[in-house]
Amino acid sequence: MGGGRFACSRRALLAAAVLPLTAAAATGSGPRRRPRREQPQPYFPGHGSYGHQTLAYDLRIGYDPGARWLDGHARIEAVANSGIDRIELDLARLDVREARLDDRPVAFRQRGGKLLITAPRALEVGRPFELDIRYGGRPRPVSSQFGPIGWDRTGDDHDGTLVASQPVGAPSWFPCNDRPDDKASYTFEITVPGGHQALANGSLVEHRETGGAARWTYHHPGPMASYLAAVYTGRFARETWTVQDAGAPVPVHIAYPAGLAKEVRHDLARQGRILQVFTDLFGDYPFESYGVVVVDAELAAPVENQTLSVFGTNHMDGKRSWETLVAHETAHQWFGNSVSLGDWQHIWLNEGFATYAEWLWSEHLDEDDADTLARRARDELAGRRQNLRIADPGRRHLFDDRIYVRGACALHALRLSVGDTRFFRVLRTWHEARRGGSADTDAFLAHATRVTGRGVADVLGPWLFERRVPRYASV
Repeated sequence: MGGGRFACSRRALLAAAVLPLTAAAATGSGPRRRPRREQPQPYFPGHGSYGHQTLAYDLRIGYDPGARWLDGHARIEAVANSGIDRIELDLARLDVREARLDDRPVAFRQRGGKLLITAPRALEVGRPFELDIRYGGRPRPVSSQFGPIGWDRTGDDHDGTLVASQPVGAPSWFPCNDRPDDKASYTFEITVPGGHQALANGSLVEHRETGGAARWTYHHPGPMASYLAAVYTGRFARETWTVQDAGAPVPVHIAYPAGLAKEVRHDLARQGRILQVFTDLFGDYPFESYGVVVVDAELAAPVENQTLSVFGTNHMDGKRSWETLVAHETAHQWFGNSVSLGDWQHIWLNEGFATYAEWLWSEHLDEDDADTLARRARDELAGRRQNLRIADPGRRHLFDDRIYVRGACALHALRLSVGDTRFFRVLRTWHEARRGGSADTDAFLAHATRVTGRGVADVLGPWLFERRVPRYASV
């Protein structure tokens, strides 16, 4: 998902997963046609720059929870995509003190959430460059139509923090090229008061306690989009589990408020099994580690930050009431994080795939199978307003739960049409072919056609490009 308390909450997702299905043709009612489609504009044209591509972020952050003050130092390696004499970054509500380009001071200004850096001379296409930016202030969530998103505080005494940036909250805490298809490696060095902990994407490289301060260093080779970068600070109990059969041993890091140990251990007890099942279905786990952090706050929905999903205390009740969402956020590591979006209009590729993974998990548990869940979901969608094309829903509907469920239904229609063997080959090879990159709807349609050896537009088109919900064929 994306959101926490900072984004639109959606209806509780349908519970998950399935026994193998027999192949059967699935078509909607009526003649099949490919609707007229226009080239859409980026959903957030004010965010991100196409003038450069980021290669690496090295973020050194000191945070004082008492003063709510952040001191930041960002080193950014990038390459020019075109001849540019001005470098644009996104940064909200934090003040830049100094900017250097290739170790030389340069002029800069901040305006409307943008950091504009003037190059002494134009940077030619393909030229690598390095930025060094010192900044600081009191970080706050970014206001958006989905609610406040980005950096926020946690705990009754507000001495913890969390980050939930989807879709445009990353500039609330570091200068970045805030496009979902601009992916880079990340290093985080986070300094907090002694006795506090810091968590971030990737693997812990170093932890030092000196002079009443704790410094935590993490590295994630990524590549990772800026909205998936995350830092959590506060007081956590921590444990590490190892999943042996997820392609290669994968460490699973769990962090949570100490008082929730019993509930967390029970509710996440099958996290390793989920990873194993999805590895069998989707291919090797794409990153060096996985983690779950439970923050000291109630969240509207969990968030799938890369390698480190975040849940609220309300998602841990000792009854596995939210295990379907544990599966959902895990699946995002393949679909949404490893294979990212070219732009936000294609969000069904994230949320439809992760929702279908919920149904697959239910299927694995011998609960409701995917066919039952898909048909139930289709009937529920048919009873709602028919005003959404999920392959281009519009920014206002970005987190509409119909995108999640109808996207999963589209995948089920494909499964019915081509059979299990071809369907799961599509999913595995989609991740294999696009791992570490970005994609869009047309790329998926072309991929599915190539892998299955048959045109899939007639099957998927009505689900993706038409407003009216189609029907599954009788089996």
